Amino acid sequence: MAFTPLHDRVLVKRVESEEKTAGGLIIPDSAKEKPAEGEIVAVGEGARKDSGELIAPSVKAGDKILFGKWSGTEITIDGKEMLIMKESDILGILA
Repeated sequence: MAFTPLHDRVLVKRVESEEKTAGGLIIPDSAKEKPAEGEIVAVGEGARKDSGELIAPSVKAGDKILFGKWSGTEITIDGKEMLIMKESDILGILA
């Protein structure tokens, strides 16, 4: 993939949700919510302070993250649906 986010933005691939509930019921596509969990594919170089000093990002490619339900902008790259969002939209890193 030939895409690099700028500044403090990250490129995220959504992690697919489960097809069944814990009780074994199958969830139809129309009833599924888009997951707020993903994996970081690419990271920009970071934000800049007013003085011009670079603030390094806290996340890296490969990190599993949680983000807000309405975070990011949906884009398609190489036929794959992804999200691009600011690092500040990320709620946390999953261990």
